[in-house]
Amino acid sequence: MLTDMRIMPPLQKIVTAGRRWAVAGVLVMLPAACASGDLDQLGGGDKAGAAITAGQSQSGQYLAGRHAQAERDMKNASRFLSRALEMSPDAENLLRRAFVVMVAEGRIDEAAKLAPRVLAKNPAAPIAGLAIVTADIAADHYEQAAKNIDALPEGGINTYLKPLLGAWAALGQGKTPEQAVDHLSVLSKDSTQALYFLHSAILQDFGGNREKAEQLYLKAIQKQGGASLRVVQLLGNLYERGGEKEKATRLYTDHALASPRSPLASHGLKRLQQGTVPGPIIGSAGDGAAEALLDIATSLSQQNAHETALLLTRLTLHLKPDLSVAKVLLGNILLADNRLLEANELFQSVPPTSPYAWPVRLRIADNLDDLGRTDEAADLLRAMANEEPDSADPLIRLGDILRGHERFTEAAAVYDEAVGRIQTLEKHHWSLLYARGITLERSGQWARAEKDFLKALEFEPDQPFVLNYLGYSWVDNKMNLDRATKMIRKAVELRPNDGYIVDSLGWAYYRLGRFEESVKEMERAVELQPEDAVINDHLGDALWRVGRNNEAYFQWSHVLTLNPDADLLDQVTKKLRDGLPPL
Repeated sequence: MLTDMRIMPPLQKIVTAGRRWAVAGVLVMLPAACASGDLDQLGGGDKAGAAITAGQSQSGQYLAGRHAQAERDMKNASRFLSRALEMSPDAENLLRRAFVVMVAEGRIDEAAKLAPRVLAKNPAAPIAGLAIVTADIAADHYEQAAKNIDALPEGGINTYLKPLLGAWAALGQGKTPEQAVDHLSVLSKDSTQALYFLHSAILQDFGGNREKAEQLYLKAIQKQGGASLRVVQLLGNLYERGGEKEKATRLYTDHALASPRSPLASHGLKRLQQGTVPGPIIGSAGDGAAEALLDIATSLSQQNAHETALLLTRLTLHLKPDLSVAKVLLGNILLADNRLLEANELFQSVPPTSPYAWPVRLRIADNLDDLGRTDEAADLLRAMANEEPDSADPLIRLGDILRGHERFTEAAAVYDEAVGRIQTLEKHHWSLLYARGITLERSGQWARAEKDFLKALEFEPDQPFVLNYLGYSWVDNKMNLDRATKMIRKAVELRPNDGYIVDSLGWAYYRLGRFEESVKEMERAVELQPEDAVINDHLGDALWRVGRNNEAYFQWSHVLTLNPDADLLDQVTKKLRDGLPPL
């Protein structure tokens, strides 16, 4: 069965059978860390509904706050819960909820005032202690911060944050980078060495020891198994400030080859060409503490611990409000919770000079489309395409949006524009060829579509979605049946639990007249995708051909309950009346 499933690079959407997912950028990977014991479900969707109101009683305010949380309206949740807490200041559950919602909304100063009361009720609450420490560092009270860091409970995320924040608090108290690094020694074991090397490098860089900092950055890259975007940014900044243009050029060029869509390399290379020297990324102990919180938040986000990641990112931005990479991370977390409007507001605050500005504008367009504001999304992408006449990305994104709305002829034309901007198609362009091939096939331009699918397979011979789409198309058109069947069989081997691809194999067997094998594969496809009308229809056809007519009638009847499109409805109605004609 034809499916519209693709694997796209970071900061680009994956379109999988009509459902869209946002992908966050990769920073520093860490072992699994415990989520906060302070947390409840936080919520955050962009839903239209009646305004949330509360009565004057404590219970009314509390219930309104809980309802606001459930409706993903965190501003009102914070407001109502704060009012309820004023009426009942000793209620532990209410205190904890109000505190968490305040941190989730970025109201850190207010949350820090509640935090001692939270700790008095639950000394093991990690976010409460971190809120106090963050407020101390933001106020440059490093001696007090150090005491509160020592008081943080052991275990969970504090396994990482106590030594990291301790190191930066020591620096804030006037200790040398070498003395600050001593606080990181607990992280020097194998499982956390990447984090140890990274922050040791940042501390040495801050202290002006460029050579030692470079060595440590390179060790962090080696330990990570490759240079993450953030490490490339930090090391490249070190090289640029030190006048080491050759090293910086090589670093950015290698990064561009490894991550062709990354915005970082082009910004760095442009600075080098212009002779512009950037300032240091970490300019204070507070910046370093923000980096520590960001690293842990990123790791938790990658492990789908979005609630704790959200809180840590809010603390990060309290220390460094203009940190674009943290805004991107927070926006991605909000997107995971379906808070599209809030994510867009955050993305729009990323300054145009940031290397993240271009990709977040692409993300804004995606969100506008998901909010039903497709024309606005298209206008934004067209404007971006006009701003950068050599960039194909906004046109690719526009083609994806049009294809998602089944505007295949328009999408094909936009993809043609995008391909026209690419001087040489390379391996990573397989997904563009696949996407254009789909729109060409769906708009009746089969010869061109076939060429795109074949070219995509030259770049990615084992790409299961391309193998499936081309193989199924050949089978459905009774072309190259043996080769098509081999391709689909290979796709099934690569994705054995994908019902659509298994259905393709069953349909290939059907076209070849191998009906018993067809039934076997179709039955498995229906198990994997029981609610798909086309797959159930295919099973009915195969059952009819092996003489299991009653089961075929049952299967076709079931199709009518699965919201088939008009063409399939007509076909199934006819089959229920007449059965299938003889072969």
